[in-house]
Amino acid sequence: MHPTRRTLDHGSLAAYAWVRSSVVHAQHRLTSDERGEGVISAAIVVLIMAFLGAAMWVAFNSIFKDASSNTSEQVGKIGS
Repeated sequence: MHPTRRTLDHGSLAAYAWVRSSVVHAQHRLTSDERGEGVISAAIVVLIMAFLGAAMWVAFNSIFKDASSNTSEQVGKIGS
């Protein structure tokens, strides 16, 4: 003769699954702390913008010096 096995009915199984998933979700929410993520992202954006600004300044300064020397040359040629 086979031993009797106890089984869960559908309602009990659904309740267990709901409670267990709620517990797992709560544990995950409490352990994965995402405070400060926005601050870190903002800091990265500020650094990127600073590097872009510095690169643009170097390019502008180089172009301005070339334009200034070319203008001085042309004015010198006109005056002679």
